[in-house]
Amino acid sequence: MKPSLPQGGQCLFCRIVKKEIPGKIVYEDEEAIAFEDINPQAPVHLLIVPKSHIAGLADVKPEEIGTLAHLFSLVPKLAGKSGILEEGFRTVVNSGASAGQTVFHLHIHLLGGRAFRWPPG
Repeated sequence: MKPSLPQGGQCLFCRIVKKEIPGKIVYEDEEAIAFEDINPQAPVHLLIVPKSHIAGLADVKPEEIGTLAHLFSLVPKLAGKSGILEEGFRTVVNSGASAGQTVFHLHIHLLGGRAFRWPPG
C-alpha cells in the first residue's frame, strides 16, 4: 500500500519545489531541482528531485522516462559543482518504505566527500 499525501495534498518535496517551505537549493531548471539534505549522511549530500510529483521508481510512467534520464544527467554536473566528481561519489534511490524511502516523491541522493563501505547498511 502506498502512503497517502499529507493533509493539503502536497508532499514535502512538492512544497520545496513550489518554494512554500525553504530548502538550500543548489540547482534548478524547468524539470528538476536539487537541494541539500537536511539530515546529511556525508559532507556532500544533495537530493535531485523532479518538479513533477512522481512517488517513486515503481511509479515512473513511460512518458516520464525522459524526466528520469534528466535527473541522472544532472548527477555528474552537480558532483563537479560540489567538488566530488574526481574523488568519487555514490547515488542512491530508495524505493519503498522497506528500502528506506521516507519522502514519497522520487529523488536521487548524491553523496560524497568521504569513503563509503560496501554493502551499504
